[in-house]
Amino acid sequence: MRSDDFDLFAQEVKGITPLEKEEIYLGKKGPGVDFAARKLAAMHAEQEDRNHLSKDYVERVDPNDMLEYKRDGVQDGVFKRLRQGKYGVEARLDLHRHTVEQARRQVFQFVADCMHHDIRVGIVVHGKGDRSPENQATLKSYINKWLRDLDDVMAFHSAQRHHGGLGAVYVLFRKSEAARLENWERHQKR
Repeated sequence: MRSDDFDLFAQEVKGITPLEKEEIYLGKKGPGVDFAARKLAAMHAEQEDRNHLSKDYVERVDPNDMLEYKRDGVQDGVFKRLRQGKYGVEARLDLHRHTVEQARRQVFQFVADCMHHDIRVGIVVHGKGDRSPENQATLKSYINKWLRDLDDVMAFHSAQRHHGGLGAVYVLFRKSEAARLENWERHQKR
């Protein structure tokens, strides 16, 4: 730094007083720290962050593509009955006219609600997407990705025509612990 620069700097900062340092308390309650408010804010942020479904890039599917997915451990006979629509549909989610963000929240909440109420089979109506600009099947593409990303979804398959055909999917949910125990007890009595 040249002496002219130093003199100019000194002249500019003349009369400025340094800020007082505040003590920082780590792990202890300090003055002015509201831990209850922090805890509440953290819990609220955690709830909002629970939804890990991404609305970023998704591999596009065609409006006329059949969607199907089965996790390891799902019996072929169970998947076949799901595909044929032979299980009673206990819950329904209709996503027509929803944005991607609205659908993302709705799908996440739908799966959580189904698990909470021990629902085994639901249906998600997403539409084919053949009326959208350039036949993009946007929601259908996201549903195909999101359902695979949710651990509670064991399998899904495009629905039978009377349930919405290629514009809907049957969803098989994981059994809850209570349902597993009940099933085990029922088979033990035989």
